[in-house]
Amino acid sequence: MLDLTRIPWRATRHEGIHLHFLRRDEATGDSTVLIRMEPGCSYPAHRHQGEEEVFVLQGGYRDARGLHRAGDYVLNEAGSAHNPTALTDPAEDCIMLAVAHGGIEIQKP
Repeated sequence: MLDLTRIPWRATRHEGIHLHFLRRDEATGDSTVLIRMEPGCSYPAHRHQGEEEVFVLQGGYRDARGLHRAGDYVLNEAGSAHNPTALTDPAEDCIMLAVAHGGIEIQKP
């Protein structure tokens, strides 16, 4: 059982973005990670080198593909790029489980 209130989140250099890796393969870029975005905060724009599967556990986010809320499953295709931003209504953190098949490339501003 996973208690979201007891996860040892790791802060990132991006304001309001926290990670908790469940699995990470540095050689392939494959990972299973919990991502927490505070309301209104954005994950940096990035391109997927392989498919990424996302299950929204709490809150929600918006990107160029639309609105994604708790309970939604999102498949980001290899080569796709986006810049997800956590919703501010409801005013709760967006928590997602992401399974990445290959790494991501952060886009330059």
